[in-house]
Amino acid sequence: MRVLGLNGRVRGRGVRTTIADRNAERVPDLLDRGFTAPAPNIRCVADFTYVRTWAGFAYVSFVIDCYSRAIVGWHASMTKTTPLVTTALRIGLWRRARAGHSASDGLVHHSDAGSQFTSVSFAETLALEGIAASIGSIGDAYDKPHAESTIGLFKNEAIRDDSPLRTGPLKCLEDVEWVTLAWVDWYNQHRLHSRLGHVPPDEFEATYYADITTPTPPVPAPT
Repeated sequence: MRVLGLNGRVRGRGVRTTIADRNAERVPDLLDRGFTAPAPNIRCVADFTYVRTWAGFAYVSFVIDCYSRAIVGWHASMTKTTPLVTTALRIGLWRRARAGHSASDGLVHHSDAGSQFTSVSFAETLALEGIAASIGSIGDAYDKPHAESTIGLFKNEAIRDDSPLRTGPLKCLEDVEWVTLAWVDWYNQHRLHSRLGHVPPDEFEATYYADITTPTPPVPAPT
């Protein structure tokens, strides 16, 4: 990088978004830091972050598949209430179903202990969809590294002032939605990931589905 005159991005300190509800009943940690999966739609992690706009803080929630690192759902709002994370999940389920790969019963949704994820409303949404809830430990950076990493990339590649995806200042929620939409599309379809063999998430998943649908050639009978 020094020879090429390149500098790495430095992630600064941010605004605290996770506020745990100490009175809420906690579900167990079903992943135990096992953030891999043998196939799509088995394990996902979720989190949200803040974005400064002229109109105040906007919040963007993401749902990430542990198999491919694909962002399967996202939602932006000017409030960080339960609908922020519920809508991102529902969009992710709709996106999967629309692609012909619906998330079946047994999907594990992992998050931190923020009040949005421990609310009764969100628990009901998971139960109705047949999704198992999993919550990591409080104040632990290792409880959802995929989500933390994805949000870091989002802030550095899409939100910074010099981002090529931005056409000007982020004045309102609509500006945040447009830049997030462009970034998620690029992230899923074009961004190369070293953990995926330097291919984008969508291509990694396409290869998986192609492999399981390709018939195995018959073994010739012995002569």
